[in-house]
Amino acid sequence: MRNVNQDYLAKVTNLSEENIDGLFNRFRLELVRFFEEQKLSIEEAFAIQLEVEDQQLQEWRENRVKLNEVFKYS
Repeated sequence: MRNVNQDYLAKVTNLSEENIDGLFNRFRLELVRFFEEQKLSIEEAFAIQLEVEDQQLQEWRENRVKLNEVFKYS
């Protein structure tokens, strides 16, 4: 089971209702069921989702920099 990062858990508690709705919309139903089976609260599941999204965004940014370098010299 993945550990919940306390920094992201704190972020979840400070999210606005609109941001929570957006997060829930991105949170796939099958993942909700998975986290329910893991006995995680919805806040803990959202914290993990935020962490994953941040990691994916960081990877995207790194790849974008690489692409920019490739096409700069084309």
